[in-house]
Amino acid sequence: MKKMNYQNVKGTQDYLPESESIRRNIRRTLEDVFVQYGSQPLETPILNYTELLASKYGGGAEILEEMYTLTDRGERDLALRYDLTIPFTKVAAMNPTLKMPFKRYEIGKVFRDGPIKTGRLREFTQCDVDIVGVDSQIAEAELMTMALDAFDKLGLKVKIQFNNRKLLTGVLELFGVEAAKINKVVLILDKLEKVGVDAVIGELDKQGLSGASIRSIKQFLTDGNNTSFGYFETLFAPNEQIKQGLQELKELKSYVDYLDINEQCEFNPFLARGLDIYTGTVYEVFLADQSITSSIGSGGRYDNAIGGLMGADETFSTVGISFGLDVIYTAMSASGASRKPGKEIDYYIIPLGTQKEALLVAKHLRNKGYKAEVEMGNKKISKALERANKEKIRNVIIIGENEVKNNQFKVKNMLLGEEIIEPFPFL
Repeated sequence: MKKMNYQNVKGTQDYLPESESIRRNIRRTLEDVFVQYGSQPLETPILNYTELLASKYGGGAEILEEMYTLTDRGERDLALRYDLTIPFTKVAAMNPTLKMPFKRYEIGKVFRDGPIKTGRLREFTQCDVDIVGVDSQIAEAELMTMALDAFDKLGLKVKIQFNNRKLLTGVLELFGVEAAKINKVVLILDKLEKVGVDAVIGELDKQGLSGASIRSIKQFLTDGNNTSFGYFETLFAPNEQIKQGLQELKELKSYVDYLDINEQCEFNPFLARGLDIYTGTVYEVFLADQSITSSIGSGGRYDNAIGGLMGADETFSTVGISFGLDVIYTAMSASGASRKPGKEIDYYIIPLGTQKEALLVAKHLRNKGYKAEVEMGNKKISKALERANKEKIRNVIIIGENEVKNNQFKVKNMLLGEEIIEPFPFL
């Protein structure tokens, strides 16, 4: 008989209980923070029509190349979602009676047939929060504050970099970059911190930009004053895009300063979030120690997506943030912040030939809201206690013939080494 290939598909991974316990703790922590900030739960389908995910309001050319596509029995063109954003905009477009502002969160699997790297497989989990119906930068400030709170609770020190797509687009317009090439140039500038100025200029040269445009961009990239808002006001004030971008950035900065989170939030004039969907403020979350250099969270404003899906000229003020659960897990594992949790049960019940009674005690404890596990492997008491110590189980109940005869059971506190006798009140 031929042996079956039971290996994992490349880019997917199993998580055994020890790892999955940590991942679920991350998920619970994030979810608790999302709810604390007033977000409502939402779930969207993994399967979507290809036309939806491939629209110009989707993830852009690079992500579309990584999209998993398929057809169903009716020969409809379908695709697996590559993020949670576009399925959410579909929900908003389909439900115009949603009460605004609408703030939702969703945690779910997404799929991309792309390169595999640290913290990024082909099947991975995103944790998103989006706000619809808020024009002000208070929405961005809220999501950035929420991100800092979430990572603080996870024990990770982070920095948030922010910028505005209008500002960057306006600068490129002034430098004479053709409108048709601006999105491509933005994508290249987004690589600056990874590849450096020379590599960026080399890529820009391949795009057929004029010599004057490339010289202006290089001067912009290397000017020591380019992180000052005043720099843009002095040099680029005539451009309407820059004017709007600066206005939004100043409003956001006023919130950042007032909330006293300016040390953790910094303006990066080259940050682009290379997706076409973004229309205003963009931001990325990085580990402060740079143990992982890629971002572990990101987002921005995308006001055109919902109206675009509806085929309307109307814009819907929308801003979102997304955290990668898998890269957070990798970061916590590397930093030691993901300390191995104890066994997530309150009582471990060891029957000594008293299986039925042990199940009855477990039922009683569960009815009272406790988490209880019965030892079903017929372990000797010494081995069972050894397991309890190893897995850091706090309370152990031993039920033998004497306990049944005397209508009682023994509870041993493994941390304190104390024992108490409890009656069987339910017998």
